[in-house]
Amino acid sequence: MDGQSLDIKQDILKKLKELIPNCFTEEKIDWEKLKVFLEDNIEFRNERYHLNWAGKTDAFRLLQAPTYQTLKPCREESVNFDETENLFIEGDNLEVLKILQKSYFGKIKMIYIDPPYNTGNDFIYKDDYSETLAEYRRKVGDVDENGNTTRAGLFRNTKENGQYHSSWLNMMYPRLFLARNLLRDDGVIFVSIDDNEVHNLRLMMDEIFGEENFVAEFIRKTKSMTGDKSTGINIQHESLICYSKNKDNIFLKGEIKSFDSYNNPDNDPNGDWTNADPSAKSGGKNLYYPIINPYTGKVDYPPKGRYWAFSKKTFEKYLEIGKIKFKEQHSEHERGFIFKRYKNELQTNKNPVNTLVFSENFYMNQVGTTELRELLKADFFQNPKPTLFIKKIIYYSTSSSDIILDFFAGSGTTAHAVMELNKEDGGNRKFILVQLPEPTAPDSEAYKAGYKTIADIAKERIRRAAKKIQDELNEEKKKKGEELPFEAKEEKKLDLGFKVFKLDESNFKQWRPFVPKD
Repeated sequence: MDGQSLDIKQDILKKLKELIPNCFTEEKIDWEKLKVFLEDNIEFRNERYHLNWAGKTDAFRLLQAPTYQTLKPCREESVNFDETENLFIEGDNLEVLKILQKSYFGKIKMIYIDPPYNTGNDFIYKDDYSETLAEYRRKVGDVDENGNTTRAGLFRNTKENGQYHSSWLNMMYPRLFLARNLLRDDGVIFVSIDDNEVHNLRLMMDEIFGEENFVAEFIRKTKSMTGDKSTGINIQHESLICYSKNKDNIFLKGEIKSFDSYNNPDNDPNGDWTNADPSAKSGGKNLYYPIINPYTGKVDYPPKGRYWAFSKKTFEKYLEIGKIKFKEQHSEHERGFIFKRYKNELQTNKNPVNTLVFSENFYMNQVGTTELRELLKADFFQNPKPTLFIKKIIYYSTSSSDIILDFFAGSGTTAHAVMELNKEDGGNRKFILVQLPEPTAPDSEAYKAGYKTIADIAKERIRRAAKKIQDELNEEKKKKGEELPFEAKEEKKLDLGFKVFKLDESNFKQWRPFVPKD
């Protein structure tokens, strides 16, 4: 007994949901579905395939509303402000994305974001398309209905809110829409997400980017074991969703191929080769025929359900140039000929990108946590993504001088990954990071150490990562006999700086919205 009287309404709703769960949406009765379920005359209004939710109209208004804010430089928090091309922007990412439209429209090659997963325990952005910057700032120190201090511009989206999925969609839709505008025609966007919203994210991105521009869904291993679940399931993964601006213009390049299996034991004038599969999974009658070994009499047909990868005419040509070679000796169950794949025939020296590439243990959450703890000497941020994870995404999708954007920057892993990859391959990629100055909890280690916001943690992480990379470069030069102290700086060759900008009101009064006096 908990001392509370029975809530008859909630009890009835609970029983109804058990009986007809398909008539509920976000914990509320969908009266149209219930009416269709109970009546003989079945008719849905506006029948068509689309994603809809409560507040979608307001999300469009929010998207279309102009911004009256600007970005103001903060030199004292920057590193190498006058020379660096990297940006770190503090502020509401919706307003920042609007501001970036003018200078970066169609210029970003890759976007990576790690937004709130809408687990019920995290926070999402609280948007208001009519809100002024002063109102936005007043959110700092606001209290919720329980008297708890909220985070700046954020609210906890629990399942009891009644618009659980809708609130998350309203937050994500305008940001993803604006993000698409910033991508180049050969640009791609990657979004980390878990099972709470992966289904809605896919539908939303189908609408914004076009279903035809879906590229892939990657799986990342997050942990080895979790606590026992009532279902008996141990959830060890989350998803990485990839879409493109135009799928016809993109090509993700994987790891460098290994050529250990290529050699030239028969001195083939065409160069090194490896034994390849001569069959294909599709074809016609002209690709199904016997191949007879003239030395042993062995008769080969394609494997069951497959066809030869070449016609009889092409087979004769391959035989003439040495691409197909009959074996003088072979076992009973061995194919009687060799089909060569020449090294010089390869269209690329890169492997395709495997959708399970991130399923190894070194991409797990604990790796990112340990990495950041060692860099900052404390646990200031929970479960950051491993730098290697972001670095691989950047490597697969960008060239050496591209721009990478992350507008849910968190602890700054993306900036760290960009600098590390540039160090490894000599690239000059640039990053743009956006992070809300979200307050850290007053009782947290970060707050006690002087990091009042998540943005403060990210900036310090980037500074320390840059220092570590520069120290490594100096150590490498020392080993080569070319000692170069850190003070000499080498940012001209490797950009390890970043300009800090902060969202603020414009200096032009005519650009400021009218705010009536209290």
